Amino acid sequence: MDHFTADDGERICLKISGDGPPLLLLHGWTASHAEWFPYLAELNRHHTVYRWDARGHGGHSLRTQTPPTVARMARDLRQLLTHHDLDGVCAVGHSMGALTLWQYLRDYGSERIGRLCLIDQSPKLLTDDDWRHGIYGDFDAARAQRFVSQLEEDFAETVLRLGALGLNRRAREKYEENAKGWEKARAWLRQLDAKPLIACWQSLTEADYRLVLGEIDVPTLLIYGGESNFYHAATAHYVRDSIPNALLHIYEGTDHSPHQWQRERFTRDLLTFAAA
Repeated sequence: MDHFTADDGERICLKISGDGPPLLLLHGWTASHAEWFPYLAELNRHHTVYRWDARGHGGHSLRTQTPPTVARMARDLRQLLTHHDLDGVCAVGHSMGALTLWQYLRDYGSERIGRLCLIDQSPKLLTDDDWRHGIYGDFDAARAQRFVSQLEEDFAETVLRLGALGLNRRAREKYEENAKGWEKARAWLRQLDAKPLIACWQSLTEADYRLVLGEIDVPTLLIYGGESNFYHAATAHYVRDSIPNALLHIYEGTDHSPHQWQRERFTRDLLTFAAA
């Protein structure tokens, strides 16, 4: 893998492929650059594609003591763009990747960013009496604290249950059947160093990007799952209505990873948007 060294000495790994205008793909929490592999054949024909393993992710051991908070990941992102001298980038963020992009916009504005594609994410994960567009529509601070305690006890199974026991009925059924996909995910999660990922999660749940949305000044494509594990359709509409001139596609029948379930459609939608 390629890599660059962040300003604190951490090594950030990434894959670079294809040829054309820069396309940046940011994966979700506990995932890696491999999340984007199914789309590469087509994307590489039109773009130079940059896929990182975010700090603390991808099975890479940390070399520094810096926790992989969302603010630190946004700083890493800025340094990646600077290191490769990228400008006018079409940046795609799924889940945590979307949060990282919102943090980047808060800290640095749209510097070096030309377009955004955000996949199935809320600008504020935790709910309260005045905010129901977070996880499940019912994931408050007390529930979040219990979740962190459960992560510390059994990281892999707690992460799986977060997706399995939410709003998507099929996910619950497959988890209870211990289907092969869940077995594979469990094996992956058990390989990971839980401590930095828990610190990362805590920073994600502390964030609130609602005020960032109205300040976004680049074209934005939103892709949400019609049967997301975590978010009701109202969350997608809130994000669309908050970002000036945002375009929303809801992939009916798909979960928190709509791009994984409708791969050809996602590739087509992304390439069309990036070329507009």
